[in-house]
Amino acid sequence: MAGMKRIALGVLAGIDTGVRLLVIGCVAVMVTVVSAQVGMRYLLNSSIDWAEEVSRLAFVATVFLAIPLGLRDRAHVGIDILVSRLPAPLRDGLARLLALLAAGMLLVVFATAIRVADATWSERLGSLDVTSSVFFVPVIVSALHTALHLLAEAIWPTATATLVPPEGDAILEQPS
Repeated sequence: MAGMKRIALGVLAGIDTGVRLLVIGCVAVMVTVVSAQVGMRYLLNSSIDWAEEVSRLAFVATVFLAIPLGLRDRAHVGIDILVSRLPAPLRDGLARLLALLAAGMLLVVFATAIRVADATWSERLGSLDVTSSVFFVPVIVSALHTALHLLAEAIWPTATATLVPPEGDAILEQPS
């Protein structure tokens, strides 16, 4: 079981690293495109036709792809005024149950987003010859990635909080 845990958490850490790099790339694209668009408008009195759609897609991708990374780092806001007063075994059991329920909900989001993307695949963006379903890709990836984190948390509580990216970012580490 320990070997399976190590492999599963290693795969999840690898996915985290890839998604983290993707988020960095999306932010870079967004900043570059918006800056170029502002420069074009004010300096050359012109604009880039596709800038708004590309920057919006980069923004959507950044937001959705960062969700599982925030979950891993325990960066999302939580209200635990009631839960913190429960006995530790009950609190831990409740955390596992809620992680499983949230993972189940995200798997429903994952499946639904795939169906909606498929149904809207023929629709095109205005300034790019790309399907409008491209906006669903980050939702699909995020839902599955976040569900994997929640499943890992339900099976091995606090295990995902100790995943440290290769760059050595400071992550909330909890003692084993």
